[in-house]
Amino acid sequence: MHIPDGFLPPSIYLAGYSLTGVTTWYCLRQIRRAAIPPEQEIPKASLLTAAFFVSSAIYLPIPPTSIHFVMNGLMGILLGYYSFLAILIGLFFQAIMFGHGGMTSLGLNAVIMGFPALIAYYLFGLNFLPLKLRSFLVGALALALSAAIFTVVMISFIPADIDADVERKAILFSLVGYGIQSIIEGIFTMIIVSFLSKVKPGILTDKHETNS
Repeated sequence: MHIPDGFLPPSIYLAGYSLTGVTTWYCLRQIRRAAIPPEQEIPKASLLTAAFFVSSAIYLPIPPTSIHFVMNGLMGILLGYYSFLAILIGLFFQAIMFGHGGMTSLGLNAVIMGFPALIAYYLFGLNFLPLKLRSFLVGALALALSAAIFTVVMISFIPADIDADVERKAILFSLVGYGIQSIIEGIFTMIIVSFLSKVKPGILTDKHETNS
């Protein structure tokens, strides 16, 4: 799901950095206003940033392709406004150490994976369904939203010097894999959230009122 450097027009990368800059400013502003001081939240954010970073190196074979966890829904649920910053930092290290994405596309990739994390945070706090079902839906939706944004951006700005039809079919075909991955991410999020609700419910109720 990482968009590489040099594939899209420079204006799109610039727009990605602009959106990421504004969102980073907004998240920092909300964090500064929060009742819980940052020194209590930073260790949790650091742990999940490391998990996000490592997850990109663990591939699960789903023929004819392979997938890796993104966990942006889970990060949104557990970190709130910290989730966008955590994903941005994780993407930075993925780019410089693994070559996933790139520095030019860093802002755009942060938008693709970070915006759904913030949406997951808001949706999970609505308490509209029992905890297990809500955590599954929010975890799956966050990944599906990332896949949808990625697909729209890639199809809308396919470079003129490649076979657009072939590229478009390949991108649309990848949605099958992302659909499977959404279900897996939803189940994974449900398991983690259900476990935390039993052993450390405060990590959820710090930011959300839950019901089971």
